[in-house]
Amino acid sequence: MNWQHNPRIRHLAAQLRAGAVVAYPTEAVWGLGCDPFARQAVEHILALKRRSMAKGLILVAAEREQFAPFLAGLPAELLKPLDDSWPGPNTWLVPDNGYCPPWVRGQFDSVALRVSAHPVVAGLCRAFGGPLVSTSANPQGLPPATNPMTIHRYFPGMVDGLAPGIVDTQAKPSHIRDLRTGETIRA
Repeated sequence: MNWQHNPRIRHLAAQLRAGAVVAYPTEAVWGLGCDPFARQAVEHILALKRRSMAKGLILVAAEREQFAPFLAGLPAELLKPLDDSWPGPNTWLVPDNGYCPPWVRGQFDSVALRVSAHPVVAGLCRAFGGPLVSTSANPQGLPPATNPMTIHRYFPGMVDGLAPGIVDTQAKPSHIRDLRTGETIRA
C-alpha cells in the first residue's frame, strides 16, 4: 500500500501543517510527532511527555533528501554512513548547521536524524512534505506505547490524530550514533 495517498494519512498531514500533534506507528513503538518548526506543537509534545526541552528530540523522514537543509554543508564522507544505514533503525547525531530550531535541538550542537523504514511513518512524512519530530508515545518514566489503546490511556483527548498501522513489538529502539565521532550513544 502507498501510505502517502491513504486518506487518513493525508488528513493527518494536513493537521500537522496546521500545528497538530499526532501519534503513529514506528518500527518498535508508537511515536508522537509534529512539524519541527511549529514551536507550540513541539512544546505540547514535551508537556505530554513531561520532558525537558533541553534533552532535544529526534526528527524522522521518509528519505535522506527530506533532511537536505539539515545536512547542507556536510562533507561527502560524512554523508556516506547515513546512506549506508538508512532507511532503518539508525539515528545519527548530525552537527547542527543553524537550520534546526533550538526547541528541537535542545542543549546540543547537533540534531538527531533518522530515516524510517516503517511504511506508515514514511508515508506520513511524504504526505506532510518533510521530516517530523518523532519521540516515543509515553510520559517520561512509563513504557512506550505499543498500541493505540495505550496512547488513549496515556493521553486521553490530548493527541489531535492517530495514524493507522501497527508496530513490530519484537523490534528494538533505534541505535543512536554520533556522525562526527562514530561513537555509539545507544546500542
